[in-house]
Amino acid sequence: MMYTIEVNSPEETEEFAAKLAGFLQPQDLLTLEGDLGAGKTTFTKGLAKGLGIERMVNSPTFTILKQYEGDLDLNHFDVYRLENSDEDIGFEELFESEAVSVVEWASFIDEYLPKERLEIIITRHAEESRSIELHPIGSRYETLCKELNLS
Repeated sequence: MMYTIEVNSPEETEEFAAKLAGFLQPQDLLTLEGDLGAGKTTFTKGLAKGLGIERMVNSPTFTILKQYEGDLDLNHFDVYRLENSDEDIGFEELFESEAVSVVEWASFIDEYLPKERLEIIITRHAEESRSIELHPIGSRYETLCKELNLS
């Protein structure tokens, strides 16, 4: 099953992500795919707000991982630099922590990802408009999408 949300501004992207955050639990995993500039980090900023994180969120492009404390903690990965790399930076341990994990460019580390996750693909249609596709993998994420009242 796939669910699609249409947004028309960065603010709408953040609002949707903040709403989604209200349904997340420790150890949830969200993967983000989309071209450069599609809105992956904007989505993560909204998610962080919804998790009660007050620190400024930006892309961890050069550090690969940034961790934030909030009502629910957040592990924010940008693994773009790990393309064609077999470096394991302790993904399993981080995914099993009590934090929510968001992985940008997740396809680059597919072999390290837990099987069950919420795959999110952001597609840019125009300057401001985007579609956000949610692909739940596993019963936990199917339930989460149903709780969000996505049609």
